[in-house]
Amino acid sequence: MSQAEVLRMKPPLVPLATLIGRELRNEKVEKPFVKYGQAALAKKGEDYFLVKPDCQRIPGNPASSFSVFAIFDGHNGISAAIFAKENLLSNVLSAIPQGISREEWLQALPRALVAGFVKTDIEFQQRGETSGTTVTFVVIDGWTVTVASVGDSRCILDTQGGIVSLLTVDHRLEENAEERERVTASGGEVGRLNVFGGNEVGPLRCWPGGLCLSRSIGDTDVGEFIVPIPHVKQVKLSNAGGRLIIASDGIWDALSSDMAAKSCRGLPADLGAKMVVKEALRSRGLKDDTTCLVVDIIPSDQPVLPSTPRKKQNMLSSILFRKKSLNFTNKTTNKLSAIGVVEELFEEGSAVLAERLGKDFPTNANSGIFRCAVCQVDQPPAEGLTLSSGPFFSQGSKRWEGPFLCTNCQKKKDAMEGKRPSRPTVVA
Repeated sequence: MSQAEVLRMKPPLVPLATLIGRELRNEKVEKPFVKYGQAALAKKGEDYFLVKPDCQRIPGNPASSFSVFAIFDGHNGISAAIFAKENLLSNVLSAIPQGISREEWLQALPRALVAGFVKTDIEFQQRGETSGTTVTFVVIDGWTVTVASVGDSRCILDTQGGIVSLLTVDHRLEENAEERERVTASGGEVGRLNVFGGNEVGPLRCWPGGLCLSRSIGDTDVGEFIVPIPHVKQVKLSNAGGRLIIASDGIWDALSSDMAAKSCRGLPADLGAKMVVKEALRSRGLKDDTTCLVVDIIPSDQPVLPSTPRKKQNMLSSILFRKKSLNFTNKTTNKLSAIGVVEELFEEGSAVLAERLGKDFPTNANSGIFRCAVCQVDQPPAEGLTLSSGPFFSQGSKRWEGPFLCTNCQKKKDAMEGKRPSRPTVVA
């Protein structure tokens, strides 16, 4: 299809708020079907996944439904992966204010994901166990997809026209120069293993601990410059839908994003997941746990996403993926995606907690009791710290700016930013 043909198919632009208003007034706004499949082969047995297609923003209201899919790739044991699978979703949802509209819920979700990841990490580290896990966590609400990730599991989007978009950022020290600089600036050391004769081998690792990743949940025996703050991306699909492939690095070490998408086009989601795993096994053999979720977001009148020919990659920026500014204060779009177009609503990957939560995080200042923006624990402000200013806060000292961090979460923030020594190594 030519660019002119795509543009001619573009429907009139409709503000997002108008669309949500129609939904609330029970006007006919078709929600997509979400169909999924899962497949896995175990080498070490440290991969876990979460599938919850029946979540509800408003309990008891099916019209407020949304879906959650996630991959947890554990290392140094399975405890962190299991803990994150069991607790991360509830920690994220607890950070979203109650009684808000769908539009406000979607706007609050990126910050809630950051708070939920950090809270889950703090809770797990308090157990004193040393395992860690990558996380790729996907929330689907209508045509809006929000992805939060730490580590090197990955989520890709395959849309009409055969264009494949990466919705995550790999936090491998070997490939991510920005993360290497952040780790060393926060007090970590980055280098390869030394073997006999002084030769260096293997991928870049962070010391202490020897972890190849710069972000994860858990890893209590590694410095706290290995952070749980996720990269978050939120996009809105057109009414043509799309396919998500969420998988652990056992897939991505064997297949490129394009290869994975191509291997399962035209197949139902359940068969597609099996085909991706089969193709990874054929390409590299079973050298790691390989877990794959295929999730189709499709119009209600389509039984399966149609197979589409691959378009030239240079059409990506001009036609099939419209990227918005990364202005932190502008989290939503005012445009309806055209057919075949993916609209970027939000993207942020900073490891600085103050940048991710912002100053306008909801607080209950009128009651004199403040809720920590990370752990969601209520306490008097004199017992906690502001995120923006750092010093202890006394109620009469200055106007409240928020968000509020309790003393424990403030210590975690300072450790992640290298402002205090990390806790001593935990001995298993």
